[in-house]
Amino acid sequence: MQSRSLSRRSVLASATVVAAGVTGLAAGAPAAAHGRDKRLRKIVGSMSLEAKVGQLFVPYFYGASATSPSEADQERNLRELGVRTVAELVAKYHLGGVILFSGWTNNIHDPRQVAELTNGVQRASLALPTPVPCLISIDQEHGANVRIGSGATQLPGAMALGAGGSLSDARTAGRISGTELAALGIHQNFAPVADVNVNPANPIINIRSFGADPGEVGRMVAAQVTGYQRAGVVACAKHFPGHGDTGQDSHTELPVITHTREEWDRVDAPPFRAAIAAGVDSIMTAHLQVPALDPSNDPATLSPTILQGVLRGELGFDGVIVTDALNMAGVRTKYGDDRVPVLALKAGADQLLFPPDIDVAYHAVLAAVRDGEITEERLDESVLRILRVKDKVGLLDGSPFTSPREVDRVVGARSHRIAADRIAERTTTLLVHEDRTLPLRRGQRKLLVVGASPAFPTDDTRSTVPELAAEFEALGFRTTHLVTGRTPDAAAIDAAVAAARGRDAVVVTTDNVGPASAQRTLVSRLLAAGVPVVHLAVRNPYDIAHLDGVRASLASYCWTEVELRAAARVISGRVDPRGTLPVPVQRADDPARVLFPAGHGLSYRR
Repeated sequence: MQSRSLSRRSVLASATVVAAGVTGLAAGAPAAAHGRDKRLRKIVGSMSLEAKVGQLFVPYFYGASATSPSEADQERNLRELGVRTVAELVAKYHLGGVILFSGWTNNIHDPRQVAELTNGVQRASLALPTPVPCLISIDQEHGANVRIGSGATQLPGAMALGAGGSLSDARTAGRISGTELAALGIHQNFAPVADVNVNPANPIINIRSFGADPGEVGRMVAAQVTGYQRAGVVACAKHFPGHGDTGQDSHTELPVITHTREEWDRVDAPPFRAAIAAGVDSIMTAHLQVPALDPSNDPATLSPTILQGVLRGELGFDGVIVTDALNMAGVRTKYGDDRVPVLALKAGADQLLFPPDIDVAYHAVLAAVRDGEITEERLDESVLRILRVKDKVGLLDGSPFTSPREVDRVVGARSHRIAADRIAERTTTLLVHEDRTLPLRRGQRKLLVVGASPAFPTDDTRSTVPELAAEFEALGFRTTHLVTGRTPDAAAIDAAVAAARGRDAVVVTTDNVGPASAQRTLVSRLLAAGVPVVHLAVRNPYDIAHLDGVRASLASYCWTEVELRAAARVISGRVDPRGTLPVPVQRADDPARVLFPAGHGLSYRR
């Protein structure tokens, strides 16, 4: 416990800040023209109370079709949501939005299917008594958090972009992603992450953050906000008031941020100030306690002091406040599922994301308004904010539908993929380079790729080691591969050492190496085998602190195809490594000391 505290504090002490100042209302906050607001208020005035309450909710649903999902998905919807289809869900609760997920909800298969799904949702929304299109949302952060994989352009995630250090690249990545999402009929992306990852043990933010320097994170966040919103997508800076210094996951418990008010102002606040200055349309709350901001110790999502006092009052944000998912344990530890949405709305939230029971949540808010606990004027404020962003992205003018032609033209476009590859190549970071191990020389054609092999975020049939081997094959190497996993046993390690014999070089991947990790033994045994070893950290750049004797080590900051392709090109010498660490790496034996500072990164040319 003491070493973790020292590590966290040492990073806090070394963080440099270039805060983006905000005077009065944020530049770009939706201070809409009088004429537009007058038109939107007329829409609000035409809504029933039930329709207004429905505008607040953004639930999940099962199925790849709005009206005819599979029988299994209909059964899941009926069991958990009380309806068979999302079209019925929209109609029953007058929904203002829905959120799409890959995998477990079966919402996403390929771009054309997604476009037809979003069109089906919009057809349902236009059939309501007050026909207001849905704001369809997604978590397409890229890197470790990807919802739309196959067919769409994959881009480097936040920490990789932080390693690249280019505001232009961050802005371009946001624009490409936003352009493709808009073509699919998705107009709200819960990105970018504005948390400052000053705790290497952070289990939930980590590589989803741009880095450990608040000023640099702020600049990258502002660039991404600009890229997304110029593409016609509502960006969302998250997770306010800052989730970067926690050792707990708010999905499973209620974390506590122990920063003083001064530390919060210096470390956590700058990226949110920068996002507001850039005109961000929405900000997502965090389910965590920050005693320095609110001594009541309510989760920030339910805290009027934090949402109204700090976010709206001090920071001047007048856009849409969206809760993090209301099914997470962090927001459910103190109050029941009928109280959480009511308290979130009273605290200042506008959009209520992913309630665990939509029927309970919807009727709880409806009852709170009818009973006077929440005034209809307060409800109207949130509905108006939501309508403003819908109007801004064009959902209230003309047709909210997309077309197969637009999907084919935009999603996964060749120019987008080329840009993504070039951006990724500028992010791969060379941490250790001794004995001229890299780049691999012309005679080193027989290659073994071995190690940890995380599954791709959107396709668990594909994983890192075989995909990295395939990238080397495409570059002319003769590769074999062996997956040993995050916890290799003695047999797996022996097999890896045996496979290394006769190879010209070994590339070993690691994923979250710790002091007791068997991955350390794997790397040590491979180093002793007498074959040149290249280490690639495919998640955290902190792995190298636990790997003694490595002569060539790189960080890719994620394991998706675009990052693996870039890493293979760097290792093979097709491109020079240009990335630099956006976080410091502490020594494993003395976490109060820095092994590699932020900004460290080597090149073959120097």
